[in-house]
Amino acid sequence: MNKKVLTTALLASFAGAAHAQSSVTLYGLIDAGLSYVNHSKNASGGSDNLFKYDDGVSQGSRWGLRGTEDLGGGLKAIFLLESGFNSGTGAMGQNSTLFGRQAFVGLTKDGIGSFTMGRQYSFNTDYLGSNYSTGGQTVAGNYAYHINDIDQLTSSRINNSVKFNSANFAGFTFGAMYGFSNQAGAFAGAPAVGTTAGSSRAYSFGANYAMGPFGLGAAYTDIRYPGQSGGGTQPFTTNISNINPGTIRDLRSYGVGGRYLVGPATLWALWTNTRLEPITGASTTFAAYEAGGKYAFTPALTAGLGYTYMHLSNANTGHWNQVNASVDYALSKRTDVYALAIYQDASGSNGGVANQAQIGSSTSYFSTSGTGSQNQLAFRLGMRHKF
Repeated sequence: MNKKVLTTALLASFAGAAHAQSSVTLYGLIDAGLSYVNHSKNASGGSDNLFKYDDGVSQGSRWGLRGTEDLGGGLKAIFLLESGFNSGTGAMGQNSTLFGRQAFVGLTKDGIGSFTMGRQYSFNTDYLGSNYSTGGQTVAGNYAYHINDIDQLTSSRINNSVKFNSANFAGFTFGAMYGFSNQAGAFAGAPAVGTTAGSSRAYSFGANYAMGPFGLGAAYTDIRYPGQSGGGTQPFTTNISNINPGTIRDLRSYGVGGRYLVGPATLWALWTNTRLEPITGASTTFAAYEAGGKYAFTPALTAGLGYTYMHLSNANTGHWNQVNASVDYALSKRTDVYALAIYQDASGSNGGVANQAQIGSSTSYFSTSGTGSQNQLAFRLGMRHKF
């Protein structure tokens, strides 16, 4: 009887030790609020005021599981599953994909970095969008990211990808990734044998340096046939609307951003350049120039202000000027309330790229504008809770 008790105690001890070396964490975020946008498109296509419940503005609502298992010698197995949803309807996000935000598994080694496989963010999102944009630095979030997120700052998720992220070497990090087409005979994104449609593949690189008050980062992402769908070959999701399969051969986007902290103030600047190359015809270039700052008046109260100029050029030319202002108040470490004011003015035309991006000169990211409207003004009151 004593031997049985001793054996049971030893087994329980080993089980506890194994459990202590592994962990699984449930986490999430809910962002909800009320928004007003003028000059919004109504049912007849005209312009009207819009009052709406809007979800996921500051950050997209999500829940997820992350886990780690200590394999010894500084080596760990890691995984992450993250699902987006709409708090207003309860519907799944990312085209009703269960883990549409992220889904990957891999290994990480102290002093070297991590190697992961699955659905993952490109380095445009990891480095530029997160660190050097008004959308990533303030609660203006998705209202402040550039038109339709064409430069991949927030929604660039690459399917079927392998990714390396380095460890931090005295403030310097770097990485590379590749998203497979998963089509026979089309490893590099060329049309498969016997077909005219191109397969979709992607690759991305990035480097970032952050030490003390200073940060500087750069990233490059290239997506072959970004509108291609079906058969699991579409390697990314994006908010660019109406990219028709078979019309765009390549989407290439790169950028450089910087950040500097001065006491309670943070200043940043960002430049991105994106080219859409059609199968036939001239390419289209979209450039964005951004600068902004935020100031912490108290540990709980922060205000932010950002300006962005966006320029589309091909046979036609479009211009966007946008100002983003925000105030955020933290009720606790996990809950905050915020207010936003966003103004965008557009001019020019995008008529030559109707089948490429549909980023019309009068279309704002925070709401589709009505016919003839060249500017929009948005206000929002929101609440964000993290768990």
